[in-house]
Amino acid sequence: MMTVKSKEKKIITESKTKIHIMRNDGIPFDASFIEHININKSAVERRAATISTRRTVKKEWQAAWLLKAVSCMDLTTLAGDDTRGNVLRLCAKAKNPVRKDLLEAMGMQDANLTTGAICVYHNLIPYAVDALKGSNIPIAAVSTGFPAGQISMDQKLREIQMSVAAGASEIDIVISRAQVLQSDWKGLYDEIAAFRKACGHAHMKTILATGEIPTLTKVAKASMVAMMAGSDFIKTSTGKESVNATLPVSLIMIRAIREYLALTGYKVGYKPAGGISKAKDALNYLILMKEELGNEWLEPELFRFGASSLLGDIERQIEHFVTGRYSASYRHPMA
Repeated sequence: MMTVKSKEKKIITESKTKIHIMRNDGIPFDASFIEHININKSAVERRAATISTRRTVKKEWQAAWLLKAVSCMDLTTLAGDDTRGNVLRLCAKAKNPVRKDLLEAMGMQDANLTTGAICVYHNLIPYAVDALKGSNIPIAAVSTGFPAGQISMDQKLREIQMSVAAGASEIDIVISRAQVLQSDWKGLYDEIAAFRKACGHAHMKTILATGEIPTLTKVAKASMVAMMAGSDFIKTSTGKESVNATLPVSLIMIRAIREYLALTGYKVGYKPAGGISKAKDALNYLILMKEELGNEWLEPELFRFGASSLLGDIERQIEHFVTGRYSASYRHPMA
C-alpha cells in the first residue's frame, strides 16, 4: 500500500485551516500605474516554457500536489443543458472529490478533502445551496451576461445582486472587452468598481477573457485596472473562448498581482480557467504559482482552477499512484 508521507500530508491538511486574507478594497484610478506597462512577448514565452520542461514532481510528492490541486478547484458546470440533477451530482462530487478507498490507501481519509468551490449559472444556485448545506463549500455564480457580457449595465448589476441574494458567496463577472480593445481604462475601472459594489460581501472574480485580448500588454493593463477597481481574484477566461488559459498569459497576470501587492499591500487571487483538463497541466500551474508568488498562493483563498473535466484525470492519476495501474474513466464518479 502506497501512502503520502507526513511532510506531503501537511501540504494538504494545512489548506483545510482557513487563512485570513484582507479583502482588496481597491484604490482610486491612477493612469500612471499602467502607463509604464509594456510586455516583452518573447521573454514571457521563454520563461513560461521552462515550467513544463524543467520542473516536475514524482511519486508521493506528485500525489500530494494533485490532492492540493483538488482543494483549489472551482468544480464547474456551465452548459446549456444543465439541470437540477447536474448540480446535485456536481455538489456530491465537490464534497467527496476523490474516491474513499484511494484516500484510505494514502492515509488521507481524515484530511476532509473537498473542492475549493462549485460554479454554476444563477438559476441553479438554489439547488446548490440545498445540496451543500453544512459543507462550507462556497458557491460561485457567473454573472454580468456571462460569457459575452453583451447586456446593459443595469441588467449586469441586477444579476449580481440576485445571485448574492440567492446564496452565492462568490461572483465571477465578465468585463466589457470593448473597453480593453479601445484602451478605455477609466471606463473599465468604473465598470468593475460598480460590479464590486453590487457584490457586497461576496467575493468578486473578474474574468478578462484573455483569448479575446490581442496583446499581452493589454492583458497586463487590464489585470492591473481590475485589481485597482477592487477585484478579489483575476481570472483568465470564461472557458467559452477559442483560446483560454495559457502559461504565458498566466505569467503576465501573476506578475501583475505581485506588482499590485508591492504597490498596495493587497493580496489578489488568481484563477486560470478553460482548457485545463489534464493533471500535468494542473501541476504546471501550481509550480508557476509557487515560483512566482510563494506558498501562500497555493491555497484556495488565493488560487483556483476553473475546471470540469480536470478532476477525472487527477483521480485517475491518483489511482495509478495507489495501484500502479491506470483505470478507465468510467470507474470514477462523474464530476
